[in-house]
Amino acid sequence: MDTLAAHAHERPHDKYQRLIAAAQRLPPLLVAVVHPCDDVSLQSAIEAQKLGLIAPILVGPPARIHGVADGLGVDISALPLIASAHSHDSAAKAVALVREAKAQALMKGSLHTDELMGAVVPHDTGIRTERRISHCFVLDVPNHADPLIITDAAVNITPSLEDKVDIVQNAIDLAHAIGLEDVRVAILSAMETVNPGVPSTVEAAALCKMADRGQIKGATLDGPLAFDNAIDLDAAAIKHIVSPVAGRANVLVVPDLVSGNILAKSLTFMAGADSAGIVLGARVPIILTSRADSLPARLASCAVACLVAAARLGAMRAGAQ
Repeated sequence: MDTLAAHAHERPHDKYQRLIAAAQRLPPLLVAVVHPCDDVSLQSAIEAQKLGLIAPILVGPPARIHGVADGLGVDISALPLIASAHSHDSAAKAVALVREAKAQALMKGSLHTDELMGAVVPHDTGIRTERRISHCFVLDVPNHADPLIITDAAVNITPSLEDKVDIVQNAIDLAHAIGLEDVRVAILSAMETVNPGVPSTVEAAALCKMADRGQIKGATLDGPLAFDNAIDLDAAAIKHIVSPVAGRANVLVVPDLVSGNILAKSLTFMAGADSAGIVLGARVPIILTSRADSLPARLASCAVACLVAAARLGAMRAGAQ
């Protein structure tokens, strides 16, 4: 915990500290760190290793990585390093490590998300599953009791209703993996009534009925809900919404990438939240961070990946019995 506490100058990160503590009880996750060619990405991997969260495999141009390490004053001679020619090659070689069962997760370094995902999604050479790939933010919001999951703000631009079934299920599985026993999913729109002129309200109602029919499992869903009556009990009471989710949601499903990105970044930059990022639905979790993320958020992203990988392994073992 020393590393996290040392960098949490502004406020305590109790929710992230709980996630990291839970992940530290697991064996370190074997993570292919894709193109760690700047200070932020290499430092994140090294700090996560120090906390016992990951065992990093660096994938990138050796001269550039060693140059960054020298600039940081860190010794990476003991870390495995897979040489690549450039960022696209780094992504391809990291994905190959997963396909060869030599890595249990991927971690984005100093390359564009599109470059990394471009290596992940091909059917023949990537690491897709039958589940739609989607992104979740796990936010540590000040004065909010639990971690808050927002999906999808980075991968699916304008998801269809079919896509949203997997997006919701990925988020529910994530919520259970990080220890949320009572998962309450709010399907967000601009209003809490179904309006045929606002397609996101119709899709929200359909998703809730699909959950009633067992097509989405493991959570209580409600929607459409506006943001205020999804997370604030008083706002829900004013609108006379009687629901186990309204005012108490811990998973927020947004209509599209733009609205999700704006919501998550509004909470980050206006409300002081930290946002850990994870991509789900591939064979392994993908740790997705931004250069603007704080170190606590980047370490929490690694912790979330550890917990997701452990939950997936537990589910596979249970299914094999």
